[in-house]
Amino acid sequence: MKLHPIIRLVLAALLLAAGLSSTLASPPDFDRKVVFSRRNLGGPRLGVTYVAGNTALARYLDSQGIGRQLSQFGWHFEYQVIPDGDGPQFVVQLTPLVAGVEYGKVIPGATMAMGIRFPSGWEFGLGPNVIAGTGDTSPTSLVVGAGKTFNYGGVSIPLNLVYATNPDGTRLSFIIGYAIARH
Repeated sequence: MKLHPIIRLVLAALLLAAGLSSTLASPPDFDRKVVFSRRNLGGPRLGVTYVAGNTALARYLDSQGIGRQLSQFGWHFEYQVIPDGDGPQFVVQLTPLVAGVEYGKVIPGATMAMGIRFPSGWEFGLGPNVIAGTGDTSPTSLVVGAGKTFNYGGVSIPLNLVYATNPDGTRLSFIIGYAIARH
């Protein structure tokens, strides 16, 4: 049985998350009251996206004189809920980006993802993505992202790999940024 690539990616991320959950391996204490903290880790993001194959989006980019490797620049808005006691962080994020400025074009897009970040910094999320101004191609896609956030003295540095898919093709992005924790 052949699995769709997005299903394989989700399964791999779930296996990774299961392997990382060893820090959560102690049995839960259901009688203990859990206290949650909130934290804002918004900040700038930049990256690169590759549009794969001979897809509708790739053909549109070619017709506009835009290459298949595109820069990405934007801002990351993140809201976290963190159980006190170093449990996993539950994350909702919105990341508007513009692409293609190196080609003299502005291709706006945005992703809203929901996910989880483990105390080790490994993270996983998925959600919808929308791109404007790409001709007749499908403007929406499903994104699956995974990565690791490194913390240095109150500064978070996330490194994420993001896979986007829709009927018009796939994209692969590498996104990096930084954020200074604001409580």
